[in-house]
Amino acid sequence: MSIHITFPDGSVRPYEAGVSGWDIAKSLSEGLARQVLAAKVNGVVQDLSATITTDATICFLKWEDAEGQNTFWHSTAHLLAEAVEALFPDAQFWVGPALEKGFYYDIDLGDYKLTEDDLRKLEMKMSALAKNNAPFIRKAMQKEEAIAWFTEKGDRYKLDLLHGLEDGNISFYTQGNFTDLCRGPHIPHTGFIKAIQLTSIAGAYWKGDENNKQLTRIYGISFPAQKELDEYLALLEDAKKRDHRKLGKELELFAFSENVGLGLPLWLPKGAMLRERLQQFLQKAQMESGYLPVITPNIGHKNLYVTSGHYEKYGKDSFQPIKTPQEGEEFLLKPMNCPHHCEIYKTAPRSYKDLPLRLAEFGTVYRYEQHGELHGLTRVRGFTQDDAHLFCMPEQVKEEFKTVIDLVLYVFKSLGFTNYTAQISLRNKEDRSKYIGSEENWQRAEQAIIEAAAEKGLTTVTAYGEAAFYGPKLDFMVKDAIGRKWQLGTIQVDYNLPERFDLTYIGEDNARHRPVMIHRAPFGSMERFIAVLTEHCAGKFPLWLAPVQVKLLPISDRFLPYAQNVLLQLKKADIRVEMDDRNEKIGKKIRDAERMKIPCMLVIGEQEVAEGKAAVRRHGKGNMGARSVEEIIAGLRQEVEENQ
Repeated sequence: MSIHITFPDGSVRPYEAGVSGWDIAKSLSEGLARQVLAAKVNGVVQDLSATITTDATICFLKWEDAEGQNTFWHSTAHLLAEAVEALFPDAQFWVGPALEKGFYYDIDLGDYKLTEDDLRKLEMKMSALAKNNAPFIRKAMQKEEAIAWFTEKGDRYKLDLLHGLEDGNISFYTQGNFTDLCRGPHIPHTGFIKAIQLTSIAGAYWKGDENNKQLTRIYGISFPAQKELDEYLALLEDAKKRDHRKLGKELELFAFSENVGLGLPLWLPKGAMLRERLQQFLQKAQMESGYLPVITPNIGHKNLYVTSGHYEKYGKDSFQPIKTPQEGEEFLLKPMNCPHHCEIYKTAPRSYKDLPLRLAEFGTVYRYEQHGELHGLTRVRGFTQDDAHLFCMPEQVKEEFKTVIDLVLYVFKSLGFTNYTAQISLRNKEDRSKYIGSEENWQRAEQAIIEAAAEKGLTTVTAYGEAAFYGPKLDFMVKDAIGRKWQLGTIQVDYNLPERFDLTYIGEDNARHRPVMIHRAPFGSMERFIAVLTEHCAGKFPLWLAPVQVKLLPISDRFLPYAQNVLLQLKKADIRVEMDDRNEKIGKKIRDAERMKIPCMLVIGEQEVAEGKAAVRRHGKGNMGARSVEEIIAGLRQEVEENQ
């Protein structure tokens, strides 16, 4: 029987039913067949060896494609497991997924503690196994047969996975001497894997539960050529230099104290100044866009979050309720700002003439994260959201959503984030238990986001299953200076919380109507945003944002009186300035100011005092010549205005 295969360029070719993706690739070009990692058939990624029995669309995935890389790294995780089993025969395996960059495998090695030397041995074993060009062969088993197979092996982790699967064919993949329970897909054979680096070892609780045994997690990365691995390792070295935890300490921005609590950052004076500048920047933009500032408490009655649905969804992951000493009422550390803003909306009768009502708050919230998941400022237990909630009429939703997109893009442009993609995060319709609200409201919310993003000309991708439990959203995925992807700003459409809190407004028809809520946070959280921004600019903040804009560097104590006068003039001009009056040589003062990444340095010596000037140095650029204090102030002000 003949079937028809449609290609990305729209062309159609006939093939015999049962043809494989590899056969089709080979019919087009031998060169293509040698490069292809997997096939995307009717939108689903599958093995090249899988057969096609009906009319279908096909797209071939190479290394350059994100889904091709995902398949490549998933297959390398299986290669890692084969190497581990060869060197540690008693090892048992949990899961080994691909990541955005690389892969990991969680493994039970008993009491054995893996070392860096072991990683190098595993790399060598993986490279040797890869050269065997072993094909990834899929086999299907009935559930009972699969359980019997893993029972004989004594692998309790795979047995646990099997018990969660439905009856029917269970897929296994074998390459070389290793067989694993896996849905696939995989690359054709191990020979594609030419360069491997196992990057780190970590502990990971089985199923993410800290009450379970801690497994050994091995992280790695692989490439089809050594050159690409070398380039990646160079990027890693750059990333280490940019690490916000390292720079945060060097630039005196923030610290952590176990006495205060893990995951609760302490903002030092320079870090606090950086935060304040960012907050003032966004507050100014918000005020110009009609937002009204509000402030809400850091705790709320448990019933507030029961009403909103947050307690049902996230209560087990929140801090335990706080009970009042006399009445025994239960309060929670605030996990979200939105229920509080709903209560502010209810403080007065609302008319259609009041809408849209835009309430904005830099509100601190608290969410429990396991110890092992905490990471600098990017994963903390207490953080401040640049949160706002817009209450509008249904017919206003799309236009309001578009104005929020404009605000988010303004923030990104001002802070140098020019490479981003908008992710339309929708429901997984097959699992409705995760979401609240009616089908009609979800469809209206999703359609508003899709249309708004299209009308603003955004480059978008769609991610099913990534919606919030109360509504779909638009998430902005930003690439930093070295190509890493971060999720920063978010905008969400919510028909459900207004219903739960019984929010209403009086319409033109004098009847009560239900408003729609838009949640938005251009930064996402101050902590995470500052971490990403610090790494993006490697701690070299633009002049308008830098905690210290100018450092005065008198060459000796003789010039301190003049330097003090310059200091006062700069402070009166609202320039953030410090003076280094240490008894040190000027070379050391300059090096220290450069290390602290101060944008502008003013060197003051005998000639500068005599001429009533200061010698200007710019970070990373060196001497810019002597100028009068008035010229310096005017130049700095102009630069701030142009940059901001």
